[in-house]
Amino acid sequence: MAHLLGGLATPFLCKPISASSSSSNYTAASSFDSLYIKRAAELSDKSAGFTAPHPNFGCVIAVPNAGATVVGEGYLYAEGTIPAEVQAVEAAGDQCRGATAYLNMEPGDCHCDTSAVSALIKAGISRVVVGIRHPLQHLRGNAIHALRSEGLQVDVLGEDTQNKTIEDAIKSCLLVNAPLLYRAACQVPFSVLKYAMTLDGKIAASSGHASWISSKKSRTRVFEMRGRSDAVIVGGNTVRKDNPRLTVRHGGDHLPRRIVLSQTLDLPEEAHLWNVSEVPTIVATQRGARRSFQRLLASKGVEVVEFDILDPRDVMGYLYDRGYLSVLWECGGTLAASAISSGVIHKVHAFVAPKIIGGKNAPSPVGELGMVEMTQALELIDVCYEQIGPDILVSGFLQPVPDLTPTIPSVQETSAIDPTISPYESSIIFFYKTWDPYGAFSNFSLHPIQMPDENEELVTWSSVEHYYQAQKFVGVSDPVAKSCIEELKCAKSPEEAARIGRRIQRQQPNLVRPEWESIKIDVMCKALQCKFTTYPYLNSLLLSTTGSVLVEGSPHDLFWGGGRDGEGLNYLGRLLMKLRSELLGESSTSQKSLLPQTSENN
Repeated sequence: MAHLLGGLATPFLCKPISASSSSSNYTAASSFDSLYIKRAAELSDKSAGFTAPHPNFGCVIAVPNAGATVVGEGYLYAEGTIPAEVQAVEAAGDQCRGATAYLNMEPGDCHCDTSAVSALIKAGISRVVVGIRHPLQHLRGNAIHALRSEGLQVDVLGEDTQNKTIEDAIKSCLLVNAPLLYRAACQVPFSVLKYAMTLDGKIAASSGHASWISSKKSRTRVFEMRGRSDAVIVGGNTVRKDNPRLTVRHGGDHLPRRIVLSQTLDLPEEAHLWNVSEVPTIVATQRGARRSFQRLLASKGVEVVEFDILDPRDVMGYLYDRGYLSVLWECGGTLAASAISSGVIHKVHAFVAPKIIGGKNAPSPVGELGMVEMTQALELIDVCYEQIGPDILVSGFLQPVPDLTPTIPSVQETSAIDPTISPYESSIIFFYKTWDPYGAFSNFSLHPIQMPDENEELVTWSSVEHYYQAQKFVGVSDPVAKSCIEELKCAKSPEEAARIGRRIQRQQPNLVRPEWESIKIDVMCKALQCKFTTYPYLNSLLLSTTGSVLVEGSPHDLFWGGGRDGEGLNYLGRLLMKLRSELLGESSTSQKSLLPQTSENN
């Protein structure tokens, strides 16, 4: 497992570990917590390659003596088999009473009598340490709540305990369940791009010959990677030139599906992949492509799936719907570039062989990405280097492993904004486009409001956005500012009002009222209050979200929205949660003002 965790896996010590006499009880306890959580993560990965990818659960039970001796272990071999916690409890027997159970991830089932939760409770476990909460929203927090309700002490790493060793243990837990985390966060399977290249960056000679670039040891590692995947993807060019089998050949029982992406179905009638006697093959293609060839493939037992447009993201969405957790891409440079550009590649494994082949027309691992400057280059994170025979394996993430803890707003701020929210056990409701389920929360929704003007006379505005943009120019003596307000009042849509207001603010900043940056949150707040008190059904919709974190899902607005990766300030979501709390009659006890504004062009 060391290669999976990038060297984070800690060798398990079978004998008791004594804490230093100078260490505090907390330091010793957290040291044991980190060690045994890492061990649980290591255990959870033991079935990799032998079963289909599934959520990885491991459990270690230790008695809280001077050395925290391990008395039981277990791991979930496959979905539907005995839970890790049940195995560990059975192994520990009577020694469970008063012991501590270490789980790399919160259990996903707490209902049946033989479940993980009931096993720990009945065994007399007194404390449970959890590496990470379950990433699936409908399961998140359920087991933790069930254990705590039975009187067990439950500590979640990073929430109840935190230090450097704890951070390393959390990372182990995140990495071992990276496929599940990416699936939960991105609604696509965890996608890994694998390729082998020469030292001068070629994946084949100019003639197309490519056997073999990497060593036998490296190819054995590739078999292991395939075994960790639900499916292996190649493009049509790979089928035509290499005629691969894409088998595992590692001795395990799990055989990933082979998937071919081909827009035109310009594929050979005979190929190893069309033999589906042992492993299924799926061909994804453009709708209507070569119907006669589709019939030929179907006659061989190959499944053909048509897409209106054969795009990697649509294919990944389809595989997500099929329940896949992890996909390995072993394609050529053209398809690799398309997959990277579509944002579906999360991790890269590059085998670099100490060979030079040269060739002006020799292919490279990744085709055209449209980048013209080195500053545009994609940088891997959490990079690991491993020597495999004569080759070097370079591994790293293109996208960080998702941390699904709701931090929009931050944990510290959540309860202050809306006391009804439990920051770790609440759901997150995203809203962005007005046609979304909660699109009526948007300031762009077409709900007219009446707001007083400078003379305290009510003026009707077509939407909150119309009013908000116009307020930028209120009180400015320049006649042009007044005409801007009238132009905004007549804007045909909220989008048009936004374009007009932003354009004027950008091109003629002298027309913007000088105090705008310090009052714009209050302007938006008053407009939202008017909207949600004017329309009873909007009021009811907002109240129906009680206990949930509201996030404006704009990927580009980092002030009012949550941003693409949760880096936004989400002020619109904050204001709605504050308004919701007021509507519930539960005024916040800490009347903290919202954070200072930025000078974003909003």
